[in-house]
This record gives sequence, C-alpha cells and structure tokens, in this order.
Amino acid sequence: MPDVLKAPLVVEFPFTRSLGPVQSAFLTGLRERVILGVKTRDGRTLVPPVEYDPVTAEEIRDLVAVGVTGTVTTWAWNHEPRRGQPLDRPFAWVLVKLDGADTALLHALDAPGPDAVRTGMRVRVRWAEERTGAITDIACFEPYDSDDSTDSEVAVHAGEFEDPVHGIVAQARLDYTYSPGRAQTAYINALAERRAVGERCPSCRKVYVPPRGACPTCGVATAEQVEVGPSGTVTTFCIVNIKAKNLDIEVPYVYAHIALDGADLALHGRIGGIPYDQVRMGLRVEPVWTEGGGYPDHYRPTGEPDAEYDTYKELL
Repeated sequence: MPDVLKAPLVVEFPFTRSLGPVQSAFLTGLRERVILGVKTRDGRTLVPPVEYDPVTAEEIRDLVAVGVTGTVTTWAWNHEPRRGQPLDRPFAWVLVKLDGADTALLHALDAPGPDAVRTGMRVRVRWAEERTGAITDIACFEPYDSDDSTDSEVAVHAGEFEDPVHGIVAQARLDYTYSPGRAQTAYINALAERRAVGERCPSCRKVYVPPRGACPTCGVATAEQVEVGPSGTVTTFCIVNIKAKNLDIEVPYVYAHIALDGADLALHGRIGGIPYDQVRMGLRVEPVWTEGGGYPDHYRPTGEPDAEYDTYKELL
C-alpha cells in the first residue's frame, strides 16, 4: 500500500461581530487607554466586562474604570509563538487581575524567559502605538517593580467616548495537517491516472465512491477496490446564482449529484457544456479533466439517452 497522503490545510475567514453597549465601551476605552469593567449588584468588578452576571444572569450596565497595573494569578510559557499571536518571540500567557478588578484578564506577558515569571508578580499594560478599538490595543503586559496596593478603588465611568466602536472584524484561522486516510488516498491516486475507484462492502455489496474505508450502512471495513465510471447519471442538482469569491465561474451554473456507473453512492460535481436550464435528472454525463489530470474540472453530457428513473431512484 502506498504511503497515506497528508497535506497542510488552512480554514480561514473573517468573523464580523456587532457590539452591544458594554463591549463597545470596553473596546473604545482601550483605544483611549482606559480599561473598563462592570460592577455587579453584590459589588464584584468584572474585567473584561460582560453584559450579564455569570452568577445571577442579571443584566449589568454599571461601568467602572480599573487600573492599568495588576497581579499575575497564573501563567504558562509559550516557547513557539504562532502566526497572529501578540509577540513574535517566546512569551508567557498570563491571567492578570488588574488593580480594582475581581476577575482576571488573559493576555501576553513580555518576559525574557520562564524563570522571570511567577504567580503574584506585578505587571502593567504596554499600550500599542496605534490603537483601533480592539483587545490588541493592549500590546502586552510587562513586569512592573512596584509595591502599589492591589486594593485600588474603582471609578464610575459613563462609558461615553467620541466615535465609539460598534463592531469588529476578527480573522478566524485554523491550521491543520489533514490526512484523507487509506481509502481516500487510493481514490486520489487513481484520480491522478484519470480513474475513479471505490470500495465494495463485503456485507451489503454496495460500492461507495469516494470510499471512506467503512460501509456507512453495515459498519464493516471495506478493502475491495472497484473501478467505476467514468460516465454517470445526474440524480439531482441545484442552480447556483451567487458568485463565490475566488471562483472564476460565471453564474448561473449547476452543481449536481452524479452516480458514476457501477457506484452505489452519488458524488457531486459541476455540470458544463450545456445551458443551465437544460440540466435534468437522468442526464448522462462524463468527466472533463483538468489540464494535466488530477481531478474532473466538470462533467458534460455524453449525448446518450437519459437514464430511466428506476435505475437511479435509490441514489437520490
């Protein structure tokens, strides 16, 4: 068996969030070098602020300003910073209870090494040079040699600023090393040879394409390879009217479920070579391969008569 394939996979998208009055005041305050929390009915000060009391679920709107210095309550050393993290060199993740707060704020601490970090150490905010109204307006924390009292009084704050921040756009990103597994590795390798290969269940005898290494009906492992296609039948389809970013295909176009000849599971593919409003169930199609092979770019009509409904009704 050839080596199982693996490759890096990145899932990345911008996440847009609208802010309520509490989070709007908190982020706008950071832009103005002010750290705001909220005061609960029982006198606790929560930083970062939340809209509802986590104990009573009561709505909270009483904003207060806390200190820019605080105490580390716990920490962990980050030996290898990743893309997008606060610092590009090793640093500590710390929970900091700011002076006047009763809860801790998570952020980065710029320290020369893990030996320089300890629970109970005093730290202060290092502000970013350019601030936009985001948590990154706090560039990081830094050690602060001071015996200042940690029982600072908080000051009531109206939370009113000029040009308040009402929304943020955060880049969400997940980095994976993805492996398709034994069965799909064989399927992908076959596509490179312009072939479609599935696997047959030893119990129900159904052929699954693409193969998953196990029968979803019987729950048993599959190993017997079966070559299917290359032609197939459109079982059902949809017309796409919204243009996708970075996809150079003019709308409208058709995506369909296609049951390759010999397969007992339909796969999906784009239909080309025919006006979108002429695509229909039962249409016989064949693959048009990408330049140099690798995978079908789309499927086009073969010119054969349409398949009878009874031949694909179980594959809808």
